[in-house]
Amino acid sequence: MRLAGLVEYDGAGFSGWARQPGRRTVEGELSRALETVLRHPVRLTAAGRTDAGVHASGQVVSFDARDGTDPGTLAYKASAVLSEDVALRRCVAAPPGFDARRDAASRSYEYRIVNAPVRSPLRRRRAVHVGYRLDERLLGEAARRVLGVHDFRAFTPAKSHHVRFERAVSESRWERCGDLLVYRITADAFLYNMVRALVGTMLEVARGRRDLASFEELLGGARRAEGGPTAPARGLTLVRVRYAVEEVEEGLWTPGC
Repeated sequence: MRLAGLVEYDGAGFSGWARQPGRRTVEGELSRALETVLRHPVRLTAAGRTDAGVHASGQVVSFDARDGTDPGTLAYKASAVLSEDVALRRCVAAPPGFDARRDAASRSYEYRIVNAPVRSPLRRRRAVHVGYRLDERLLGEAARRVLGVHDFRAFTPAKSHHVRFERAVSESRWERCGDLLVYRITADAFLYNMVRALVGTMLEVARGRRDLASFEELLGGARRAEGGPTAPARGLTLVRVRYAVEEVEEGLWTPGC
């Protein structure tokens, strides 16, 4: 039977999602836990291959299990043998052939910044401290320019496995709550390092080091060298993956969230 699972993890202790020899990865840890419980090999497909240090509250995986496996019990048992920084929060039956990556309609990320003169020790693992003043009007204008279909090759490494650089962005906005600034972005798919490079470049705009016109030019397929720096990984979290597959969408997500 085909299953879909909702995975949450603190990325600080992992060398990213993808299995790597000699390194601790989310895929490696979760695969071993599932194989321990199911007692057969498990091949995972993830909606997004997050980088080292990136977190997830809404990663989705697909895999096969023997007929008769109870998804809810499997989520509980697998999480019980996982370390504290990763859990299979929910697990549901999926249609035959469901693929967490291929069938994803959109993915959503958040990037968190503590924008205050003094850093926040309690938020150091999931947010980046920026102590200088930012022009939030310019941040908002830059975010609005990201909306729509653009060529994002200026926001991914020049040496890349990607062959298509256009992405359709349906949400791009900054929100402030006290001293916390959160960037929210949703797209059909993302390039490697795309969100972090966008954030690093928008921060240049908000500091007056780059104007909006030059930022907009980057969205037309400029070279990576023309873009801004890549923001640190710890501020980034994969928060949601959406599907047109009703039983997966309704089974993995709490209504209203």
